[in-house]
Amino acid sequence: MRRSDREITDVKSIEAFIAKEQIMRVAFYDNGEIYIVPVNYGYINESGQYVFYFHGAKAGRKYELSKESPNIGFEIDGNYELLEADIACDFSAKFQSVVGTGNISVVEDRDEKIRGLNILMQHASGNGEWQYSEEMLNAVAVYRVDVDKISCKAK
Repeated sequence: MRRSDREITDVKSIEAFIAKEQIMRVAFYDNGEIYIVPVNYGYINESGQYVFYFHGAKAGRKYELSKESPNIGFEIDGNYELLEADIACDFSAKFQSVVGTGNISVVEDRDEKIRGLNILMQHASGNGEWQYSEEMLNAVAVYRVDVDKISCKAK
């Protein structure tokens, strides 16, 4: 990280930030193009190993790329506040962001699919105990991101 003075290494601060935010942007490499998609997420942190879950359709570019090109990047940002100034070039902003890389997969196991959906719903709603019909489970794709690298910075 170029600005090490802005790096956050405190695990509790990083965890609090990820827990508070709701949108993660996932970046795929697609034959010379970058494809970025915002998603709602849920996550677990087991002994410092982050796993993110999100859901979507069982069709489309995100679905196909998840199967063809599993190496992804991701980003979460928030705590934005514009810092105004009298001169345009002196404007700045406060922010916090998490950036990382990982491997994405489409969850096929029924029990893990339910677990992933409940982790997502816990993060979104505060309730992690939901029931899902077989029809719904068969219709939805649940994505899992196993994080390789993660960094956090703030101003």
